[in-house]
Amino acid sequence: MPVHDTTVDLLVVGSGTGMAAALAAAERGLKVLIVEKSSYVGGSTARSGGALWLPASPILEENHAGDSMPRTQTYLESVVDGTAPQQRHAAFLSRLGETVEMLRRTTPMRFMWARDYSDYHPEQPGGMAAGRTCECKPFNTSVLGQYRSRLRPSIMTASIPMPTTGADYRWMNLMARVPRKGLPLIAKRLGQGLGGLLLGRRYAAGGQALAAGLFAGVLRAGIPVWTDTALARLTADGSKVTGAIVEHDGRDVTVKARRGVVLAAGGFDHRMDMRWKFQSESLGEHMSLGAETNTGDAIRTAQEVGAAIDLMDQAWWFPAVAPLPGGAPVVMLAERSLPGSLIVDQSGNRFVNEATDYMSFGQRLLERERSGNPVSAMWIVFDQKYRNSYVFGAELFPRMRIPQAWYDAGIAHRSDNIAELGSLIGVPEAQFGATVSRFNEMSRAGDDPDFHRGRSAYDRYYGDPTITPNPNLRALDKGPFYAVKMVLSDLGTCGGLQADDRARVLREDGSAIDGLYAIGNTAANAFGATYPGAGATIAQGLVYGYIAAHHAAEK
Repeated sequence: MPVHDTTVDLLVVGSGTGMAAALAAAERGLKVLIVEKSSYVGGSTARSGGALWLPASPILEENHAGDSMPRTQTYLESVVDGTAPQQRHAAFLSRLGETVEMLRRTTPMRFMWARDYSDYHPEQPGGMAAGRTCECKPFNTSVLGQYRSRLRPSIMTASIPMPTTGADYRWMNLMARVPRKGLPLIAKRLGQGLGGLLLGRRYAAGGQALAAGLFAGVLRAGIPVWTDTALARLTADGSKVTGAIVEHDGRDVTVKARRGVVLAAGGFDHRMDMRWKFQSESLGEHMSLGAETNTGDAIRTAQEVGAAIDLMDQAWWFPAVAPLPGGAPVVMLAERSLPGSLIVDQSGNRFVNEATDYMSFGQRLLERERSGNPVSAMWIVFDQKYRNSYVFGAELFPRMRIPQAWYDAGIAHRSDNIAELGSLIGVPEAQFGATVSRFNEMSRAGDDPDFHRGRSAYDRYYGDPTITPNPNLRALDKGPFYAVKMVLSDLGTCGGLQADDRARVLREDGSAIDGLYAIGNTAANAFGATYPGAGATIAQGLVYGYIAAHHAAEK
């Protein structure tokens, strides 16, 4: 449909967590418009696992999780440790419950607690091994009707309909080891997926469910979404932002926004000059799992009107399987935690607790680089028992052979002995052999004094409960042995515009730019240089979207 100059109360740039801002604003009676650079609705949210870190929320209270606001405050103060203003995470906590209830009112989504999905730093004061992560229950995307094709596709497309939640994944991954847990879940989700098709329903889980639920709410509220519409520049009257010029169909369109503009356009995931400048020149091109249209447009346009930036060296780092030529990285999550595997660098040494949370994993890599001892190559090494026992790279089920294309591309190598495997991956054979021997020795003892793998409740969440005494450690005693090349990927950058506890964008002098808000990955992480728990990425976007909308409505 043609796009014309228009006037609204609130302009939202980006259709991921920005949809929460739009819903909250519409509920307050504001006229809202969402503009989206890509052809799809959902942003990186639709590509994500869909987890939501919702501490001390109504969802946890209803499930008697045992959390409290003071406990969560203690935890955040401990893990954030001054890397972001205290007011940022305090505001997140204070408005979180209201945001959940708003989403329940304005969308057809229903939420559940992912019990036992530990906080990422559960041993810190206030941490919870039982976790504070929630998810959207599998959602029937058919409610989107003709707009379903506009929902951004997932990173992984299943060959058969099986809406798998993050909580399901843990046990499905262990289907060969704990069949009493994994197989019934597979049957349940297959039944839901296939049975749903017979009834004209198409169920999705994870980020697809969350994005579809938000989109359904947006459609129900009658909020227009202009896709294929890029932010060109902001407009201002003196020091106040009054709207934006957007590009659509090769022409500039003026959108006046009486109450303000919410920038929710993601980070600079695929803007490599910015990534090399602020983060590391060693980063591979376009290794990010964020939406391909996340190129920092909103950050740069806000800087043009005086916005300050912060935490630009940070991202939601995520180790992944190296891509095939012309392909994309393959997500790795539980693989690093499971027994019978270890990770080595180009010297044949371990360098990290393999089972640590993915953001910390990436931070350790970059710390090595800054110290002058970079990790220029890394390999996950495992044995046949591991390959027979667990899902790998989201697409290889237990006992499935590693694709020949991986070997042909040099991404995978196989050998009957460790020394030869070391030679194949180009690491010093003697040192590699010594590393594996020490790892085996520690695994038999059930403890890792070198990197403490398995001591954290988070490590153990993705471990194998049938392996004792440490579910993350098992010796690699018998070949054949395998090595698969890894790369540093991410879920998106999380440095960006400085914002306050009302989501207002700030200048270098700390003053707020009237009429301009930033949420999600367009804003500097409310949790500073840390990732408190699964879903803290999306949750802060939703909550700050609610905060921004309410501040705009009250102006």
